Amino acid sequence: MERITISLDEALAKNFDALIQARGYANRSEAVRDMLRRELEAARLATDAAPYCVASLSYVYNHHERRLAERLTELQHQAHGLVVSAMHVHLDHAHCMETLFLRGPTQEIRRFADAMAAERGVRHSVLNLVAVDADSTDPHHHGHCHPLS
Repeated sequence: MERITISLDEALAKNFDALIQARGYANRSEAVRDMLRRELEAARLATDAAPYCVASLSYVYNHHERRLAERLTELQHQAHGLVVSAMHVHLDHAHCMETLFLRGPTQEIRRFADAMAAERGVRHSVLNLVAVDADSTDPHHHGHCHPLS
């Protein structure tokens, strides 16, 4: 492990300490490591330096919308190589929330998420991407991958 030293003005240090305490960090070092990982991840994903990812796509939709559930299911079937798992929750008499767990090429996952969000009747959609290194040497052939940072 490499050690670095940073200087902060008193107000910034005080605000940082309050933030890490509120989030439950045991020390500044772990909080800084998490912030760096988050920023590196965002930079990779913003510059297409993360060709492969795992992701969750959550969306809320009105299940009374004509054929919407059928259209969403058909999109999932068309992307069967990306969709690992799906969870469905009934929110009220008209609305459902689904979360899909995805794995594959980052750009394909983005296109799939955009297509799902664009369906008429989908009210809210959020995609969370985590860049990973796909292990092409996996002798078991069941998709090992690990985070890049």
